[in-house]
Amino acid sequence: MKRLEGKTAVVTGGGSGIGLASANRFIDEGAFVFIFGRTKATLDAALAQLGPNARAICGSITDATDLNRLFEAVKAERGDLDILLANVGISELAPLGQITSEQYDRIFDTNVKGLLFTVQTALPLMSEGGSIILTGSSGGSMGIPQFSLYSASKAAIRSFARTWAQDLNGTGIRVNVLSPGATRTEKAVEIMGEAGLDAVRAGTPLGRVGDPNEIAAVAAFLASSDSSFMTGSEVFADGGVAQV
Repeated sequence: MKRLEGKTAVVTGGGSGIGLASANRFIDEGAFVFIFGRTKATLDAALAQLGPNARAICGSITDATDLNRLFEAVKAERGDLDILLANVGISELAPLGQITSEQYDRIFDTNVKGLLFTVQTALPLMSEGGSIILTGSSGGSMGIPQFSLYSASKAAIRSFARTWAQDLNGTGIRVNVLSPGATRTEKAVEIMGEAGLDAVRAGTPLGRVGDPNEIAAVAAFLASSDSSFMTGSEVFADGGVAQV
């Protein structure tokens, strides 16, 4: 039997990169998946790849109306929710001394506020034994030049998991953080460039950046009963970059 047979999952940021790879892996493991993202063309292309056990809802995690519409669609078609992968993360270069309030608002509104209200809106649908997975980052545990806003937002997510594990005590719902290192996605190449990825590669014990499918494999573990005694944890899939 597949590990996620009969389960219902929501993956935000599911149209590309780690989100799409995770949606694919969840479906391979037997789940029915709703992907959520801001760009319809990207979602349509993802759906063509994911096949009949997927649905797509277009919207933004910073918009309460869009979030309500997402989870209303889940309730209407599936009834409840077993897995939420709150895969959120925007970044931009912001060196100290040049950080603007607009940059701060963009990053924290999406990475922190958006993630918070995604989880909170999903919570009434979560079944006992459900798994909430928050996408963190190795950057939340490291000092990376020009990435202080992004790193601080990911450190906040780590803190959320610790507290929410306590808030969810007695519900049977688990919440954990999956923290990738640099992963070869279109977004990473856009933000860091090949030179930036080369620099990360040089400082990574495994000598390379990650593949989205490697991160998805860890997401599937956290989504499944194989991780049933884990909550409030952070699991790194970072090639060792934040570990040594």
